[in-house]
Amino acid sequence: MRSATFLRECLLRAGMRDVLAVEPAAGGLAALAGIATRRDAPPVFVKAFADPPADDVFVAEAEGLTALRELGGVATPKVILADRELLVLSVLQPRPHSETFWEQFAHALAHLHTSTTHPRFGWHRDNWLGRRRQINSWDDDGHAFFAQHRLLRWLGQPRVEAALDREDRAALERLCHRLPDLLPNRPACLTHGDLWAQNVLATPDGQPALIDPAVSYLWAEVDLAHVWSTTPPPEAQRFFKVYAELTSLDNDWPARMPIIQLRQHLAVLAQFDDDWGAGDQIRATLAPFRTRT
Repeated sequence: MRSATFLRECLLRAGMRDVLAVEPAAGGLAALAGIATRRDAPPVFVKAFADPPADDVFVAEAEGLTALRELGGVATPKVILADRELLVLSVLQPRPHSETFWEQFAHALAHLHTSTTHPRFGWHRDNWLGRRRQINSWDDDGHAFFAQHRLLRWLGQPRVEAALDREDRAALERLCHRLPDLLPNRPACLTHGDLWAQNVLATPDGQPALIDPAVSYLWAEVDLAHVWSTTPPPEAQRFFKVYAELTSLDNDWPARMPIIQLRQHLAVLAQFDDDWGAGDQIRATLAPFRTRT
């Protein structure tokens, strides 16, 4: 209830004085969130930090939602308000438990990735992945960008230093050096950037919709890896086949997922006391890159 009171106070300070109550929402890991009912208006989704990591967190997130919708044609919630303290969005629905929904999502994600190719990797500004800044400095080389700004950038974070020993960190550097041999040279496209299953919801008419982006122009497989690696529901299995067909993926794509998903496992390890197995996944992926004695 303390989070509901805090969110309602944030809404009042933002000038939304018709809020009747706020019901906390589950699912998010970094911020407080809830659904606010209003006197003479539809309910809204509200998200805030008790201690915001920076002034631009929600402005960058709102921009990402707009980019996904306007550039990639993906449904996202309407942005009602975004400032340094909070983000207010239209309310989406839980996704249906159906294979048809996930097939529709495969088409939507394939369209996003194939219609937004870009000559460079990055984004015109930094944004946020959870409570950590995501560096998006432009680079012509996707392997260099991924190594520097999605993998090695987590070294030096206190939780990462505590969880990975010196040889683990050296193995990560060796893997980064070998990325051109391990991952194909693919073009950049607009990516959601934080596409675990909980960030896939539905519009009121049942179409797939996305929330909580950390957008950049990067390899499409960073989004695919996140869905693949975060226990998608059983009805999502056809999603992968449809997406692969629509984007002409080669048959080796599942073997690349652990390497690409390292960036998300490292982000989780850096930010949360409970890493939900991320440390073990990182060490398993790095094992072939440890020195032999």
